[in-house]
Amino acid sequence: MFVRSRTSIAASALLPALAFATVSCGGPAVPPMEPLTEEALAAISEDAGAPKDQLARAVDDLFALEGLGETRAVVVFADGKVAAERYAPGYDAETRHVSWSMAKTVTATLIGMLVADGLLSVDEPAPVPMWQRSGDPRADITLRHLLQMRSGLRHTEAGDPPYDSSEVRMLFLDGRDDMARWAKEQPLEAEPGERFEYSSNTTVILADIAARALTDSEDPEARRKAVADYLEERLFAPLAMTSIVPEFDASGTMIGGSLMHATALDYARFGEFMRQGGRAPGGEQLVPRRWIEAMTTPSPVSEHYGYQTWLNRPEPDLERGHPLFPDRAPASMFALIGHMGQYVIVSPDQRVTVVRLGHSNREERPPMLQQVADVLALYPQR
Repeated sequence: MFVRSRTSIAASALLPALAFATVSCGGPAVPPMEPLTEEALAAISEDAGAPKDQLARAVDDLFALEGLGETRAVVVFADGKVAAERYAPGYDAETRHVSWSMAKTVTATLIGMLVADGLLSVDEPAPVPMWQRSGDPRADITLRHLLQMRSGLRHTEAGDPPYDSSEVRMLFLDGRDDMARWAKEQPLEAEPGERFEYSSNTTVILADIAARALTDSEDPEARRKAVADYLEERLFAPLAMTSIVPEFDASGTMIGGSLMHATALDYARFGEFMRQGGRAPGGEQLVPRRWIEAMTTPSPVSEHYGYQTWLNRPEPDLERGHPLFPDRAPASMFALIGHMGQYVIVSPDQRVTVVRLGHSNREERPPMLQQVADVLALYPQR
């Protein structure tokens, strides 16, 4: 059942005149709102860029309202500064949270750096040797197809039973020791570029391509070190993302579709980097602005997806509903989204980044996102 937040039921409920239940013009009584706790108020900075009590209430609702799941961390950046930071009991600013599929957007950024370095090209055939054999139709798959989740490969993200899922088989069953090889071996089920199909296997192929661009070695440790060192030097260190830890499989391929670990603040720092068009806080351009623009531009076959990044664009006829809220926020908004309710939501027009980490099932995520939309609604478009 859809649960509306206290902040969206009646914005006027925040006015002192409605602090007590009243009856107006014969209408129903407006119940008093619970007083804000010291914890709720302490989570909001003095220069939050929005009314402090309203922001405290909206963030508090993410933790307190029933039907939204378990919120473990919320961080809001406004105009480049921390506006709100709050954690559930048992979690704090040092806790690393698993990214799940939020890692995909980091992997796409890695690919963009390698393209800028001249090591990869988005519209040439993807550099996967097994696809380049004579007569293999997979030779038509480009790097752009992979980035936009339209490779045509037979990658079924969700299966029933679960072990029929390509992701489960790759991560935990027959593909787990060399995930990229398993993903690359799958046949085509559609023409490359023809249709959108979200796939963690596709992102692992991208991570393998990145490793091969950085080293000729097949040694797992050499592959792991080449990618880890490049990311640390070129991305994580300039962004002061000191907590982030990517995972690698036994072959040395980064599990770039689903397994990184970082604090809520470091996820927010990455969101801010994207909001700033690929710039670090110190002004260094870490990836070309045009790459961030490409990441946040709809693909030819999906309005709500760019390069490994979800977009807040209307998309008709989605089976499970839109993953964001295009009716309540600017079309320029985009997001990193991870399994069970991990979000980094970036709204450039509002100069805001919101991180929400926790655990929400399929039914809980839509109302939880409406509550996140309430947080964003406190910030005007600039």
